Amino acid sequence: MKRLIPILSLLLALLPSIPASAQTKLNVVTSFSILADFARQVGGDKVSVASLVGPDSDVHVYTPTPHDAKDVGAARLLIVNGLGLEGWLPRLQQASGSKAPIVTATQGISPRKRGSDADPHAWQSVGNAMVYVKNIRDALMAADPADADAFKANADRYLAELVTLDRDVRSEIEKIPPERRKVISTHDAFGYFADAYGIAFIAPLGVSTETEPSARDVAEIIAQVRKARIPAVFLENFNDDRLVGRIAAETGAKIGGTLYSDALSAENGPVPTYIAMVRHNIRALTGALVR
Repeated sequence: MKRLIPILSLLLALLPSIPASAQTKLNVVTSFSILADFARQVGGDKVSVASLVGPDSDVHVYTPTPHDAKDVGAARLLIVNGLGLEGWLPRLQQASGSKAPIVTATQGISPRKRGSDADPHAWQSVGNAMVYVKNIRDALMAADPADADAFKANADRYLAELVTLDRDVRSEIEKIPPERRKVISTHDAFGYFADAYGIAFIAPLGVSTETEPSARDVAEIIAQVRKARIPAVFLENFNDDRLVGRIAAETGAKIGGTLYSDALSAENGPVPTYIAMVRHNIRALTGALVR
C-alpha cells in the first residue's frame, strides 16, 4: 500500500497538465440534421453535436420542446442555417438563456428569392455546402483554438469529398436528355439544385411546407405537367404523398421515388449523411429521367 501512494501522487500531479480539450468535447447544437452532419464531419471526435430538429423531421413547422431549451442553454456553439428557415429559434434562444455564439452557416451565400422571401434551402447546391463547411470550420476553430489544426484537417478532407461529389452530380446530369430535365417535387426545396445543375423543379407548395396549395394551384400544375410533358414526380421524406400521387394519376407522369430535401434519415436509414443524401437524390433523378 505504501508503494502505491507515490504512484498515485504522481498520477494526480499529472492530471492538471492534460489540456481541457482532451478532457471534454466542445458542445455544439445545430438547428437541423444536415447542419449536424456538417458539424460532425468537421469537428470529428473533438465535438459533441446535438440537432434540435431530428432525422426525417420538418424544420419549417418544428415546435421546440423544453428539452431543446436545455440543450441550447448548455451549448458552447449554436449553428443555424439562417435565411428565415428557423423562425422559431429566437424565442427558443431567449427561453434558454443561452450566451453561446451563433453561427449562420449560410453567411456569404447570395440567396435565391421567391417573391419577397429568401429561399433557405441553400445546401441543395454542393457548391453552397462547401461555404457551409468553411463557416462551420472557422466557428469551431474560434470556439476551440486548441483543436484548430484538427478542425482544419477534417474540413480539408471533407471539402475534397464535396468537390468529388459536385463533379459526380454534374456527370450524372449529363446522362439525362435535356428535354427530360424537369420534374415535380412536393415543395419548392430544390431551387439551388436547379440553378446549379440544370434540372427544372415544379412544386405544388411554396418554399415552406407551412403553406397548402389551393384547388386552383393543383389544377394549374396538372395543366403545366401535361403541357410541358414532365416525365416524373417525386415525393419527399416527410411530406404527405397524396398530392403528388394525384398529380401523377391525372397526368400519367411517373412517380420517381423519394427525394430527401430538408432532413437526413436516421443513422440506419438510406441517407444518414449529406453526401449520402445528394447521391441518393441524383440516383433517383437519373433512374426516373434517363431513358
